[in-house]
Amino acid sequence: MELVRNLRRLWRHQLFRRLLTVRIAVQSCDGLLQVALASFVLFSTQRQPDAASIATVLAITLLPFSIAGPFVSVVLDRLSRRQALVTVDLARAVLALVLAGLVAADLLVGAYELIFYALVLVLMSLNRFVLAALAASLPHTIDPDEYMVANSVMPTIGPVGTVIGAGIGFAAKLLLGGQLSSSHTDGILFGVAAIGYVVSAGLARRIPRDALGPDGTSPATRARDIAAGLREALVHLRERSPAACALLTIAAHRLPYGVFTVATILVFRNHFHPVTEVDAALADLGLVAGATAGGFLAAAVVTPILSRRLGTRGWMIGTLVGSAVLQVLPGAIYQRWTLIVAAFGLGVLAQSIKICTDTVVHAHVDDDYKGRTFVFYDMIFNLTLVIAAYVTALIMPADGRSVAVMIGLAICYLLVAVVFAVVSGRIGNELMNRGQDESATTQGV
Repeated sequence: MELVRNLRRLWRHQLFRRLLTVRIAVQSCDGLLQVALASFVLFSTQRQPDAASIATVLAITLLPFSIAGPFVSVVLDRLSRRQALVTVDLARAVLALVLAGLVAADLLVGAYELIFYALVLVLMSLNRFVLAALAASLPHTIDPDEYMVANSVMPTIGPVGTVIGAGIGFAAKLLLGGQLSSSHTDGILFGVAAIGYVVSAGLARRIPRDALGPDGTSPATRARDIAAGLREALVHLRERSPAACALLTIAAHRLPYGVFTVATILVFRNHFHPVTEVDAALADLGLVAGATAGGFLAAAVVTPILSRRLGTRGWMIGTLVGSAVLQVLPGAIYQRWTLIVAAFGLGVLAQSIKICTDTVVHAHVDDDYKGRTFVFYDMIFNLTLVIAAYVTALIMPADGRSVAVMIGLAICYLLVAVVFAVVSGRIGNELMNRGQDESATTQGV
């Protein structure tokens, strides 16, 4: 199996092993938190979510870092990235403990609910900062010719931690649901996540302080340096046209993919089940999430193979065209199994284009700018998902079912494919394909 071979190849690097362990631990804790949050926000008999409410929750949890991110991203290019991982995880452990107390005490009313969302806001913002730090650190743990291999393994195996954490969360709710109240069960989940963040910080401390970069000798970050640092990073990206092209393409890809994601939540929550069937809706969406996670894993297998044969550029075009097809067949057939199949297929292609984008960015962006670049990268993910959710609120019925919208999303994918093919063609295959394993030299498109 390609994934196993790639992982075995990278496993010889001690720093890679340790960084991967940190990522799995971090994302396992995140999976626990997401189950607890979903239980409170989306799967309550007192709430029947619509696209606008989902978009509002996404905005609360994602946009703060999108706004504040540029002002903290310089830290990843000036200070020890290992130390940033340790410090932030310890801070998140404290926040998770406070959330555990609020939830377990069932105080989520009035001002306490506002405090709850404010803490979630900070906690999720720090999550994106950690993922940006992990992404910027990756090149320090591998050889330069292993970007494609590493980018097919790290972002794929890492989210397995999210699946593990979510699985533990679901299992705990099923086991404890008959013995404890929902609030007590969710409080326990937040408490376990807090312990997990402490463990993650301990794992990060096993990495030497300066081993993850940055390589430069820039002085400590000062407030007046931030604007200049961001401007330098943007200029650097503009000079690295392959990286800029890949980032803009994945931003365009995220819009239709985000609309499909939010619409799928609505279909399983409001169309297939009445508002009182919370457990059944949650179980069905668990299957969708599992199918998507399976797609992410499959992407780690197929991306190195197909990018070797088609080139990074060719496979990115293929993912966009393939997404257009799957969006209609089976995506527009509103049956449970067809939507699960579509979630798997679109998950494969979405993760594949991300792996390709990661590879292009790592290959073309200098290390002193990687921290800021990956924060911009996360900003793109956050902003486009929130925008997609609000677009869904405007164009989708309350139950999330619209064949016309699915066809429209397919057209969007095709338009992005055409634009990317033209622009990347002008840049050239050699530049777009740089960063692949030397044994997987691209053949062009």
